[in-house]
Amino acid sequence: MIFRRSFYIATTALSLSLAARAALADPALPNLTNLDFSSYTGSAPKGSFTSVDPVGWTGGSGLIFIDSTTLPGAQADSSTYLQTYGNPVGSYSGNYVEADGNPGYESGFNYLVTGLTPGQQYTLSFYQGASEQTGFGYNNYVGAYTPTTDQWIVSLGTAGLTLNGVGSGPTNSEYGPTETYSDADPNASIVASPLMTICYTCTVGWDYVTVTLTADSTTDLLSFLAYGDDGSTVNLPPIAFLGGVNSPPGLGAPVPEPASLTLLGVGLLGMGAFARRRRKNPSASL
Repeated sequence: MIFRRSFYIATTALSLSLAARAALADPALPNLTNLDFSSYTGSAPKGSFTSVDPVGWTGGSGLIFIDSTTLPGAQADSSTYLQTYGNPVGSYSGNYVEADGNPGYESGFNYLVTGLTPGQQYTLSFYQGASEQTGFGYNNYVGAYTPTTDQWIVSLGTAGLTLNGVGSGPTNSEYGPTETYSDADPNASIVASPLMTICYTCTVGWDYVTVTLTADSTTDLLSFLAYGDDGSTVNLPPIAFLGGVNSPPGLGAPVPEPASLTLLGVGLLGMGAFARRRRKNPSASL
């Protein structure tokens, strides 16, 4: 009985501690809808961002596309342009963005966020993945097939992300001439997602990412920009995927194999049998 009372006190203290931490955590970015790009007014995926025209989102010119995990022939690796070496793997379902990471071929895309408190920090979560465009991958700058890198640049401010022109950045020793990005709002909050490294013909599966952004107005633009190879304009190119904006963790987890599901079922049956045994013999729980 002493052990059970101590265990109860410990678990209660842990619950209160976790609740206190949750109360202190930064709130999620508010008033976001169409987080998986499933609502659109234009053509069905797979198609360019501007032709699909997802509701609530603006920008997205250049080689940016809306793909689908459910529509036939609408995945990133389909023969429809722009084709990649693979699809991001995981249990995420719905539509997602496919963007060329070469800044010379794309722009940012935006969502107008309302109901913000200036100076307040907010958390933003999303799923990211990466691959490469089929038929590419040979780096003419160094004369070899080299891995590529990609990430998402995310900003929250009144203006949104823009590119500064080919050659605006320094020359990278591995990837050649680069292009930089900026936000015309000097007080904009700008962060970069974790860098993904993609080997030649490879694909990086869905990864759950959380970033922190600070609002500088009651209404700001949430802006995304795919940024590969440190902004290189050499046409390798890396391709970035984005989906499930402000979604909970777990959607990117691999789908369990049938054998794993069988083991899970056996485990649940065992737990049920143990529970029945405890009901028949109460002293077994002491």
